[in-house]
Amino acid sequence: MKIQVFGTASLATKAATDWLATRLIQPETRNVMVAGGNTPLSLYAQVAQRDLVLSHLNVFALDEYVGVPKEEHRNCANLIRQAVVRTWKIPTHQYHPVSSCKAEAAASIADHEKKIESLGGLDLVILGLGRNGHVGFNEPGSEPQSVGRVVPLSEISVKANHEWFGGVYAPFLGVTTGMRTILSARCVLLLAFSEQKADAVFKMTKGSQTASCPASYLQGHPNAFVFLDELAACRLPTPSDIVATATSDETG
Repeated sequence: MKIQVFGTASLATKAATDWLATRLIQPETRNVMVAGGNTPLSLYAQVAQRDLVLSHLNVFALDEYVGVPKEEHRNCANLIRQAVVRTWKIPTHQYHPVSSCKAEAAASIADHEKKIESLGGLDLVILGLGRNGHVGFNEPGSEPQSVGRVVPLSEISVKANHEWFGGVYAPFLGVTTGMRTILSARCVLLLAFSEQKADAVFKMTKGSQTASCPASYLQGHPNAFVFLDELAACRLPTPSDIVATATSDETG
């Protein structure tokens, strides 16, 4: 796990964009899984601004809220469709969301993982980090060999969902790609910003590898790259595996 700490979320996102853009244009990068939510939106927008040719990519959604209407623009499928598929100019048939319909979710995620496997696995996965250490909707208790499934969400996740949907929805179920598929990706990019993520960042990077913090399993990944702002990294020491960087937004 390579950890980079930046003075601001803006600087961290800029560095992550540089890193990501280089990898997305490589011909061997074909299958990319992306997270919804607020944290990576600026990353996706900055990639789009570079006007890269990315039509070779298959884009897979990481997870989805269960019970939220399919037409809701803030659900993962529609958010990714707008923020990634359209702006990166990905052919529509190369986008693979997961159903938010409760009756369809379990079959949808099973098909999702089968399709990923049939295409040779994930080359790259883009993750955020939950305040309780979840990645995707792999809540605490998720083992490294867990498969895609419908899961009950923790209280802290339900509260975050309620905030995300502006009080209109508070989904208590999620459907997620399993840890097994995530950890099998050839490369992982994870973003975490703000002091609210500091405890989870510490457990992810310096705690034991344990199901109580599913993100901690990334410690054993050979190509996991973590981009943090100083607030998210405030509980970390500064050993050799942390790259200290500029604390200013100056780009010259």
